[in-house]
Amino acid sequence: MISFGLIAEGLTDQIVIEDILAGYFNSAYIEVTPLQPKRDKSKTGGWTLVFDYCRSKKFQEAFQFIDYIIIQIDTDVSEDYGVAKQDENGEFTPQQLIAKVIEKFRSAIGDNFYSTYQQQIIFAISVHSIECWLLPLYYTDSRKAKITNCLDTLNREVQKKHNFTIDANAKNPEYYRVISEKYCKHKVLMKHYPENPSLKTFIEEIQSRDIKIGGEEDW
Repeated sequence: MISFGLIAEGLTDQIVIEDILAGYFNSAYIEVTPLQPKRDKSKTGGWTLVFDYCRSKKFQEAFQFIDYIIIQIDTDVSEDYGVAKQDENGEFTPQQLIAKVIEKFRSAIGDNFYSTYQQQIIFAISVHSIECWLLPLYYTDSRKAKITNCLDTLNREVQKKHNFTIDANAKNPEYYRVISEKYCKHKVLMKHYPENPSLKTFIEEIQSRDIKIGGEEDW
């Protein structure tokens, strides 16, 4: 079976991506290995550790036993890791910003190694947070395409439908399992992914690899 490794800012980001993978491949049985952070309460997350891992020997060695590695990072604080959100001509589009973040990762990974394994690296750059990817599940108007203040917008509907809200400073993984669960359904994901710009780019990244995992079924 094709295997995936996940490097992400946090456990909740990994949960959302796992559900998206299940929906995209139409299977509950996707082989996913969390690389950063590990599923261990002693392991921490954040964007600094995403870059640290991508610079590490562990990252390079992971390709010996994993077919594809997904790298997730939010762009809300992209200036902190050296990627501006605008230039003299104005604010970058999500696609332009994503391209600049990928270039930053290419530099961190190293040009030679990146060139060798480029087709096995899939970027999940969430503009400006992964909560933006969940808005199409809860909104039918223009808010489903938002890229700013997504957590506040998401919480308004989550509170109504699930009777809880997400604390930005202490994100509950179980809440994310509930919120993103609908993306496990292939038809739901394929209907909604084009509605958010950076989620669309992530799905197109997967599509461009033409990955066949086998055993896909309607579930």
